Amino acid sequence: MRRQNKKRTFKKISAFTLSTALAVSSPMVAFAAGPGGDAPGGDAPGGSSSSSSSITWSGATEITSATETTDQTYTSTSADQNAVLINTTDTVTLNNPTVTKSGGDSAGDDYSFYGINSGIMAKGGGTTNIVGGTVQTTGAGANGIFSYGANSGSTNAEGDGTTVNVSDVTITTTAQGSGGIMTTYGGTTNATNLTITTEGGSSAPIRTDRGGGWVTVDGGTYTSNGLGSPAIYSTADIDVSNATLVSNLSEGVCIEGTGSISLTDCDLTANNTSTNGNATFYDTIMIYQSMSGDASTGTSEYTMKGGSLTSKNGDTFHVTNTAANINLEGVTITNSSDGALLSVCDDGWTDSSNPCNEAIVTATNQTLEGDMLVGSDSSLTLTMSGTTFWTGKTSGEISNAAGTSVSTSIGTVDVTMSDDATWVLTEDSTVSSLSGSGYINYNGYTLTVGSTAYTSGSIGNIEETSNTTAPDNNTYSSDDSSSSDSSSSDSSSSDSSSSDSSSSDSSSSSSDSSSSSSDSSSSSGSDSSSSSTSGSSDSSSSTNNSSTTNTSGTSSAANTTSTTATSSATSATTTTATNSATTTTTSTNEKVAFKINKNNKAVKKVTVKKGKTVKLKIKSSTTGATFKIVKLTAKNKKVATAKLKGKKLTLKGKKAGKYTLKIKGTADGYTAVTKSLKVTVK
Repeated sequence: MRRQNKKRTFKKISAFTLSTALAVSSPMVAFAAGPGGDAPGGDAPGGSSSSSSSITWSGATEITSATETTDQTYTSTSADQNAVLINTTDTVTLNNPTVTKSGGDSAGDDYSFYGINSGIMAKGGGTTNIVGGTVQTTGAGANGIFSYGANSGSTNAEGDGTTVNVSDVTITTTAQGSGGIMTTYGGTTNATNLTITTEGGSSAPIRTDRGGGWVTVDGGTYTSNGLGSPAIYSTADIDVSNATLVSNLSEGVCIEGTGSISLTDCDLTANNTSTNGNATFYDTIMIYQSMSGDASTGTSEYTMKGGSLTSKNGDTFHVTNTAANINLEGVTITNSSDGALLSVCDDGWTDSSNPCNEAIVTATNQTLEGDMLVGSDSSLTLTMSGTTFWTGKTSGEISNAAGTSVSTSIGTVDVTMSDDATWVLTEDSTVSSLSGSGYINYNGYTLTVGSTAYTSGSIGNIEETSNTTAPDNNTYSSDDSSSSDSSSSDSSSSDSSSSDSSSSDSSSSSSDSSSSSSDSSSSSGSDSSSSSTSGSSDSSSSTNNSSTTNTSGTSSAANTTSTTATSSATSATTTTATNSATTTTTSTNEKVAFKINKNNKAVKKVTVKKGKTVKLKIKSSTTGATFKIVKLTAKNKKVATAKLKGKKLTLKGKKAGKYTLKIKGTADGYTAVTKSLKVTVK
């Protein structure tokens, strides 16, 4: 019998309906203002959304089964209609398509959440491959390519499996609310070498919205020209490498809630010269929580390795109404002449139930130049690792873009330095605590630790230096590790592509971040004051409402022994000084510390549905830790495949069953640790 070829299915002007359970559940607001009516980048939803109990999609061309086309033209001129609507669990491939989408004069949440007016709309749990071609949209709310995962709305929760793989495509959008590639409700997008240009407001080239998802981008150029249109807007996990990112009016990137962005070897440039929504600051990296419901409340993540970060106006980093982990390694940073390196303070948003302006910054082999501003009700935990070299001051005197004072006194600032780290003061500065080792160049200024002021000499194990020259910090170390044993040779194309779709390596959450205090400074309640004329290698004791000034200070005190915590509080270093000669020995008794997380919560077991994927992250507070999967048996692989790339773990259910997955963490100078994850497939 001759095998019958699977039929290609196309339908003109077709429609189907989403069930009541996925209807919009929150109040909707004007689109131009962004999420909750008040996003700085104005990038997420807006307009009034459908008030009915269902969402309806339609497509000028609808594809509902396995299909491959080449050099086809797809066009829609009607409002609320996709040029191409893909709704299937099968694999669809569009080779060199020409997609033109016009029509639509409003841009509400239905467009941003569900993609009802996009050029190409993919849903249904299948894999869509788009290779080459062009996508051009001119209607409002007309995103270029949309990946919709149909989860229940939780940020980055498992979707239905919808994956879009797109490469070598040119995408152009010109109207309001029209992003380049858009991912929502647990969808996955993998993009390679795209050229995306957006002109309208609230139109980030790389864009996510309610429910988040997983986005991986490698190569390409991504340019925005509209108000409230950063190059990247994240409520999801977004991993970008080897790309050029340009924002000519708005922030460079914007992260909301528990979203994350990781950039590796990227060049990011922003010239934020106009504020939008509730925003009152100009900035390049904006991390916040709008309280609109588009992203879960929690810790945001921004990681950048290599490449360059150029801020042409305003502050380079701005954190407000959220906790944010910021991880930098080997990045060439150029600050604007009138902006701070970092501001952490109140802006236009407040979570009255959980007020939080908190930045946790880890700089590894990183040159930093510029001021770190921390508002009176805000906090900064700064860890300077490796050869990090910072030239700048701390202050709590902060004004916004309009010149209005936001803060006049400094909040909590805890600084930890490693052996080769250096801080060069540019003005008088204040910190709550200073710990670790490293070097301080007072440069003629005063550093106040707690309420003890220093103008020269050592502070604990931190020695005075006259060096003002930063080392070559334009390199970084890769912590990616993978196991050839973790993949299955019979994985489908959908499975293999999804392995790269989860968020990139994220630093540990705030609970795992570096210790913010040490024995190097302390405060005790007293109204007395004292003056020290011969400093000690030990920590200085200070008093409230008084100041103790160390004016001479010594380096490491001879014939003494001291023990200090390292920058990440994960290993101990014992330093013995004899006649000013110092010998350092690193303990190997500390174990690699890590957790396996799902949706930012540590788990020891996980359930995977047959044919579906679950994405997890490994979070570790051990510097330089790498991870691999302990070899799986062939029997286990038939139950569920497991793929580990760096700290991103993807499981795919094959058939009903159970097994225990083991992850091993290793790091130089630490005892290796193996943890188990019980995997159940139903």
